[in-house]
Amino acid sequence: MKAVVYNREAKPYRLVLREVEKPFPKDDEVLVSIRAASVNAADYRSMKMGMIPARKIFGADISGVVESAGKNVKLFRPGDEVVGDLSGCGFGGFADFALATEKALVHKPAGLSFEMAAALPMASMTALQALRNKGQIQKGQEVCILGSSGGVGTIAIQLARHFGAVITAVCSTQNVEQSQLLGADRVIDYSKEDFAVGNRKYDLIIAVNGNYSLLKCRKALKADGRYVLVGGALSQIFKAIVIGKPLSLGRKKMLFLAAKTDTNDLRYLLGLASDGIIKPVIEKYFSPETTAEAMKYAAGGHARGKVVIKWNPEA
Repeated sequence: MKAVVYNREAKPYRLVLREVEKPFPKDDEVLVSIRAASVNAADYRSMKMGMIPARKIFGADISGVVESAGKNVKLFRPGDEVVGDLSGCGFGGFADFALATEKALVHKPAGLSFEMAAALPMASMTALQALRNKGQIQKGQEVCILGSSGGVGTIAIQLARHFGAVITAVCSTQNVEQSQLLGADRVIDYSKEDFAVGNRKYDLIIAVNGNYSLLKCRKALKADGRYVLVGGALSQIFKAIVIGKPLSLGRKKMLFLAAKTDTNDLRYLLGLASDGIIKPVIEKYFSPETTAEAMKYAAGGHARGKVVIKWNPEA
């Protein structure tokens, strides 16, 4: 089968499309024929830190068709269309076929394309768990989304709108219109205005990156407000965890979310997407041959939504 394999010596991006041995599912595994995959920070940050999957194939978010299943698998059978997050299964999505456990997969709604489905798992589960679990979002609350243009941010706007919040989105000039169209009530261009200046206070701040001062964010919270960091460089996350604890001693809470794969959450989000309540923003499509370029582009930090690889759409 074809797969994009990590090769430390390969120039310029250390990723090469080549033939590898097709995996065979164990008794509790499912073999999925990949139709589409999307790039996540978990892919390019793992590569940057030298955390290479055992099979040297990245790719967590996938959609595809079940090729075969082990004898202990109860929920899926050959021909089922599925969506999943393979980060807990050793990654492997940038390939013709990938292995997964039942806990990593859900059935794909019939009306949702493979590309749209593959754009959802990590980003949408992160946004949902940040807003609902850590943020404890309530209808009518003032919610600020710092970094509203990427995969997590674009879904966070739509989910916050669905939950009935009043949304302030913070992004660059080129993404102001996109955030407005997605449902933000107010959009701040960070190159022209500081979201924390003025009297406006927020019940919940979702920081999709760690580029903002924790003290500044805390000051922008209401008395019982919550701040949730969902992404950023390792140093930023470490700082948020260490400094966030003493800053959370009062009524204001400074929190960090380590999102987890939850098939109930994914099934719920796919249902919202199938009903048209949320829609992943896909900025660019790539082919298997250009997966290395897709990783490089996503790692640049300026993607307007998701980057999706159309792996084998005609199969």
